[in-house]
Amino acid sequence: MLKEFRAFILRGNLVDLAIAVVIGAAFTAVINALVKDLLTPLIAAIFGKPDFSNLSFKINGSIFYYGSFFNAVLTFVIVAAVLFFFVVKPVNALMKRMGTIPEEEPERHPCPECMTEIPVAARRCPACTTEFASAA
Repeated sequence: MLKEFRAFILRGNLVDLAIAVVIGAAFTAVINALVKDLLTPLIAAIFGKPDFSNLSFKINGSIFYYGSFFNAVLTFVIVAAVLFFFVVKPVNALMKRMGTIPEEEPERHPCPECMTEIPVAARRCPACTTEFASAA
């Protein structure tokens, strides 16, 4: 049983997953610090209110605190924007420059006889074996 457990623990994809979780947690701390310490004060300087958690309204004696929800939505949007503009866009540009973006699948079209999707360059349909005069 110990040998099986050791084999399970040392499997490559499990180790890769553990590394990804640790790096993800560290990266989350960096992004949260960027949003909390730089972007939120910038928004507060522009709009004059850094914390919306006290915003509320009353209906029939019930108090609805919508400010905390607004804070959470605003934080989510800011984090998503930071990730998109400072991580996704630069990585995509780097991958494009390095030529590591996977190639797209070749264009396909339906076979005129059986309507099976086949590559444009095909000379014979793999489903119904219809021959084409030349590659399209």
